[in-house]
Amino acid sequence: MADSRSTPDEATDADESRAAGEDGDPEAGVATEAREPESAADGEGEGNRDEWDGEGDEAPAGELSTEELRAQVEDRYDFDEFSPEDMKRMSPEEWDAAFDPDSWITGEELMDRVEADVKAAVVRRDVFARVERLSNPDRIVAYSDEGYAVVYGDGGIEGSGTVLRDVKPVVALCSMEEYEPSAMPDGDLLPDPMEVPEGSGEQGNLMLQLIAATQGIAGLVLLGAGVLDGSPLLVVAGLGFLVITFLLFFTVANARLSDKFRAEEYRNRLRAVGLDGDDRPEFMDDLVEDHPELVEGGGAGEEDGERAA
Repeated sequence: MADSRSTPDEATDADESRAAGEDGDPEAGVATEAREPESAADGEGEGNRDEWDGEGDEAPAGELSTEELRAQVEDRYDFDEFSPEDMKRMSPEEWDAAFDPDSWITGEELMDRVEADVKAAVVRRDVFARVERLSNPDRIVAYSDEGYAVVYGDGGIEGSGTVLRDVKPVVALCSMEEYEPSAMPDGDLLPDPMEVPEGSGEQGNLMLQLIAATQGIAGLVLLGAGVLDGSPLLVVAGLGFLVITFLLFFTVANARLSDKFRAEEYRNRLRAVGLDGDDRPEFMDDLVEDHPELVEGGGAGEEDGERAA
């Protein structure tokens, strides 16, 4: 009777056959297990790429080249209408990309450009300040009753108040070769206090007065006709026209009063900066004690100050 049990060698061969049948090539199985972490890593990387693509088209500033960041800054900001608010919005990386320090204009050319641009802004009433150019060292001083600014030939600027806020962007723009400053204005930058008109809309006020007078006459006619004829409708219409007349005359009176107050306020500001005489205003004496650069021959070195850029 034949023994149906397998010998040890046959059992070993059978186990190897089953392992080969279930898993295939043993080396392929090992390779499959080795590829699984790589596949997981690839999937995670694809997920990160998908997440980045979903956030927007602009990459972080640190991952952009200087040329790409400069193009992005030029698209985002209008340097022809550059304002202090734009300066606050710009990051240091954007500023370095937009303005190349090696190409900045300095020295006397910068002083000429800044002087012309600041004075033109004063004439346009974009800046309220009295502007002077002093020497030893060459510098521009702009001051008003709300602050002052001192600009040096190396682009340094120091000061306080609204004048410093308004002059800083001018210095930054005039340092750029691409920027075209305004032409130097002729004549006085600010008017004499007594030459300030009390209002520029007198023609409009006259038109409103004519309309109001017409409405008033029509209202009186309708009111009289209603009383004589005993018609309540005409009386109501006449009263309505008279109310319109009152409102129009009140509007004219309010506009003239507002113009008068604004003109007087502007005259007081002009007097405050010394335009009613040849001397500087009194508040400048207090500033000069702490800031000798505000007077002729009392300036600090050009290395002092804060670069507007």
